[in-house]
Parts: sequence; C-alpha cells; structure tokens
Amino acid sequence: MDNALRLGIAGLGTVGTGVLDILKSHGGTLATRAGRPIALTAVSARTRKKDRGHDLSKVDWFDDPVALAAAPNVDVVVELIGGEAGAAKQTVETALANGKHVVTANKALLAHHGVALAKAAEAKGVSLNFEAAVAGGIPVIKTLREGLAGNAVRKVFGIMNGTCNYILTKMADEGRSFADVLAEAQRLGYAEADPTFDVGGFDTAHKLAILTSLAFGTQVNVESIAIEGIEAITLEDIRNAAELGYKIKLLGVAVAHAEGIEQRVHATLVPKGSPVSETDGVFNAVVVKGDFVGDLMLEGRGAGSHPTASAVVADVVDIARGFRLPTFGIPAARLRPYVSAPQMAHEGGFYVSLTLHDRPGAVASVARILADEQISIESIVQRGAASSETARATAPFILITHNTLEPAIRKAIARIEKDGHVVGNPRVIRIERL
Repeated sequence: MDNALRLGIAGLGTVGTGVLDILKSHGGTLATRAGRPIALTAVSARTRKKDRGHDLSKVDWFDDPVALAAAPNVDVVVELIGGEAGAAKQTVETALANGKHVVTANKALLAHHGVALAKAAEAKGVSLNFEAAVAGGIPVIKTLREGLAGNAVRKVFGIMNGTCNYILTKMADEGRSFADVLAEAQRLGYAEADPTFDVGGFDTAHKLAILTSLAFGTQVNVESIAIEGIEAITLEDIRNAAELGYKIKLLGVAVAHAEGIEQRVHATLVPKGSPVSETDGVFNAVVVKGDFVGDLMLEGRGAGSHPTASAVVADVVDIARGFRLPTFGIPAARLRPYVSAPQMAHEGGFYVSLTLHDRPGAVASVARILADEQISIESIVQRGAASSETARATAPFILITHNTLEPAIRKAIARIEKDGHVVGNPRVIRIERL
C-alpha cells in the first residue's frame, strides 16, 4: 500500500461515522475506481470512549484536530468538525499550509472564509473540495463546477434545508401548527434544540452563498443575502396558498442581473405541480437555469449520515485520481468582486393576507391603493366576517398579485397600513412561478 492515499478524519459525528461505513463497505471498489487504495491513518474526535461501530485501534488518534492536520502520515484532511471559526478553521488552514488536500462539509466556513481558503489551497497546489457542504448527497457542486462549464448560468434556486422542508410539509399535509411540528422535528433529530440556524434561514443562506460563487464566478458574499425564515408562517397561510394553487417552501434564490447579483432566502409560494413544489419532507432540490442546457433540477437527500458521507468520499476519490480543479471553478484571484443588484430588485408575484374591518369601503380602498402603484390582482379570496363581543367585525382578505417590482408592493402595503381599514400587520410572501 505504498501508493495509498492516507486520510485523516477530524470529527467522528454522524457524517464522520458514515465515511467510516463507506470505507469499510466499499474499500476495494473505491481502490479500483480511484486507481489506488484509500487508507484511514488518523482520526480526531472529542472522546475516544464512544462506540462508533468501527475498530480504530490501528489508526493514530489525535485529541487536537490541528495536530492531525500537520501529521506526516496524512495526505488528505477530512474536516467534519463544523463551524465558521475555531478548531474547524484552524484545522483547514493548517492542513493547507502543510500542503495537504482538504475535503470539508463545512458550509459556514466556506461561506465566510471560502475565498481566502481557496487562495491558500491554490498557492500550495492542493485541492479544497466541498461537495458535502451543500445539499448533502446531491452532486450540485460538481454539476456547477464541471457539468455546466459550457453554460452561462442566470439563476440558481432551491430547497436547501431539510428541517424547514419537513416542517412546512407536515403543516400542509397534517394541518398542524409550526410550533407543534417543530417540536416533533426536534424529537426525531431533524431539528436542533436551538433551531434558529435552520428555521431562521441562515443555513440556507450559507449554502446559497457558495452556489452563487460557483454559478456566477463572483467572490463569496453571505453578508449581502436578504434572509427571512419560516417562523412567521401560519397554518392559515399554508391553507390559503393551497386554495390558490400554491405550496409554501423556504427557497434560496440567486439571480444574475446586469446591475449585479440578487441573493435572497425566504418563504415562497411555488405553483402546485412544479418540480420544486413536489419536493417534500427532508428532501432538497436545486434548480439551475443555464443558457444552453435550459432548466436542470437535482433532487435528493440533503442531509444525513450516509448521503453526506457519500459526497465526502466522492471528493476523496477525485483527489486519489489526481483530479484537481480550482476551488470555485476558476482561480480564486479571478473571482469577480461581488456587486449587489439594487436593493429589492426582485420582480414577481406576491401573496398578501390582510385582516380588514368589515365595513363599506375597506376593499375598495385596498384596490385603489394597489391600482395607484400599478399593481394588478390575479386572484382574491374573501371570507365572511368574524366578530366577538370585544372587537368590531373583521374579515380575512387574501390576494395574489401579477408580477410587480418589490418596491411597489412594499410601498402599497405601507399605504394600506396607514389607511385605517387594516387590523394587525399585513402578511406578504413572495411568489416564484418557476
């Protein structure tokens, strides 16, 4: 095994253990496909006592992952620690400085430090591979970096967080509240005890920032993403959307405009029957619009031990074959500076949910304001009034607009709020007609 590619794995959680499973199950096949054996020589984790289902007695154990990254018997450092700073960042930087290839599943690290790390890797002539960082086992990185090299990509979007997709699917299918389904997702291990990173849209934003760089050849810029989560989505919104022919999904969307790049993460109405709308549960889906290939959608499991480990091992095999590309498809020094499109450049339809005082002139006032802002209405749902002993009668009023610019709808909503006919805050959700 003199020509074996020697791996050091930093982090033996669910994904790290999944990598061990694949190496054990398919070691011979991997050697054949890679043209050389792949040997595990070192590991690092928080505790040695945990039973991971594998005999690790013959590999070097490092309590400090940074020390593993500098070990002479390691050719490739597989970083599965997680987090944008701390041990994960130090481990990757040390590996690259020592001329070692790196494979990582760490989207936060790449979203915040990807360009600097890419420059470090390229300076040393080594690979920094990260297929597992976006959409788990779905080969979206390889697709953008290699398969679509002959295309100019104009838009990339999709469902990139399985936790949010699971919650929204359960709410729609079972008529349950956000809080109820979130609690279930936490019990099942789909959501963390503190779910903010997922349901707040930040996980999706990290993944979108990486895809944006690959798709458009720009420097990674997570700070420019407009982020909204799904915490405010109600069962009423989901029912209204269904009645109007839509489902609600959390999407990450990046679009190239002449003026710059538009990046946004938010709950979105998508038409029933469209491919993305049929991606349910913990599954992810990413759509790429290229000028020659047209629309391409990749769907699959976006997280989990074995799907994510599958992507990690694919990156390792590429390194074993001697296949190396610039980290973001082109040399890091040639990535264009990120330029944001004008604020709120989004053009599309909008779902608007209002609670109006049930009195003459309320609906007419809303219609007049929308007309003033050149916003036309595609469809309306108006339900009967509800009343109580302590409040005047009110009535739900839901509408879908034709395509309009976001500044126009925001201006109209501000005027509607001041007009005296609305109870509470209007609810506005973007529509992607795909």
